[in-house]
Amino acid sequence: MRLNLKQIFILLFTASLSAQVQIEVNPPSNIKSIIFKGPTEDQFPVVRLGERITLEFDDILANEQDYYYKIVYCNYDWTPSDLLKSQFLTGMDNQRIIDYENSYTTLQPYSNYRLSIPNNNVRLKVSGNYVLEVYNSSSELQFSRRFVVYQNLVTVGATVKRSRDFDFLNEKQTVQFKINSAGFQLVNPKKEVKIAIIQNHYWPTARYNIKPQFTIGSELVYKYDEETSFYGGNEFLNFDTKDLRAPSAVISSIELLDIYNHYLFPNRYRFEDPYTYFPDVNGDFVIRTLQGEDVSREAEYTNIHFKLPYTESLGLDDVYVFGKYNNYALNEENKMVYNETTGDMEVAIKLKQGFYNYKYVIKDAEEVVHLNTISGNFHFTENNYLILVYYRNFGDMYDSIIGIGTTNSRDITN
Repeated sequence: MRLNLKQIFILLFTASLSAQVQIEVNPPSNIKSIIFKGPTEDQFPVVRLGERITLEFDDILANEQDYYYKIVYCNYDWTPSDLLKSQFLTGMDNQRIIDYENSYTTLQPYSNYRLSIPNNNVRLKVSGNYVLEVYNSSSELQFSRRFVVYQNLVTVGATVKRSRDFDFLNEKQTVQFKINSAGFQLVNPKKEVKIAIIQNHYWPTARYNIKPQFTIGSELVYKYDEETSFYGGNEFLNFDTKDLRAPSAVISSIELLDIYNHYLFPNRYRFEDPYTYFPDVNGDFVIRTLQGEDVSREAEYTNIHFKLPYTESLGLDDVYVFGKYNNYALNEENKMVYNETTGDMEVAIKLKQGFYNYKYVIKDAEEVVHLNTISGNFHFTENNYLILVYYRNFGDMYDSIIGIGTTNSRDITN
């Protein structure tokens, strides 16, 4: 059967629609405290090929549901790859998560699930972008998380500079770096090599498709200003509930109802305040408890009550409590509501005991998210930056990751 041009166009258009970007799907309200990491404490796995990644999450329905996992391999732009499963996996995915236990002596019952990869059923064969998907017994996608696997075939050296743009001199940070490919042959680096730069493992603000400015021998040099710049933001706010019964400098009071309730002191708007450094974990969280030894099963869930005074500058914009605790999702559970009695924006969020970073963000009527309107932007802010180096040779079917670089703005220079 011969196809005319119109039929070919329709087929290509349909194929392009099916190649949707693999965004991270956030879970239903019964699944909480998703911890997904590699050998480091950062809750975004960046692992060498063969290293272990671990997933842990709670189901507060506590009815020992069956959950299954699948692994999707993606291109540089996070569209699904054309590789067959057998080309990027050894073994089989779509297996049931068999490592789970119920909580022990907690007011909020839950089932805790754990998964490690590689395991007896599956191993990863190639470097690149991956998505881990978790399904229930009805084959309904519950949530998904990105992770990356790399090989050390090139080296990356990076520094953080203050922006040269006078309009953003005190607000932006610029990442400059070099890729040394000595020992790894690059014939046409401007076409073979792609990079991604991620601030604090937050993908929506990542920088892509940046070509090397020039080459010096085996070095690719990226000394841009605007193209590799990021808003500095501000240090995250934090609280710690490892001790259920102890107020602190940020916890004003504690109340025991069906579960514990921790009331935070009202926060303030920091965009007009001078920058003040205090250590944070760049939006992340750590589960911990003093009331038990096994934090996975013995840590309690508590209601954390947040307050932010309402000002006219907010107007009718939506305000959210923002952090890695829910993978930076903006949903009804962390959306603040105006309290006419107190004049505050308020919300209560059920969180497992531990140390949490958070800040307040705004979403306007056009669905645009303003990350730093409330907290402010400062070039001094301490931020982590991850540089991923992708490689696809002529004729290859996938984008491998041949090296990574990391840097921190703590030592920012002019």
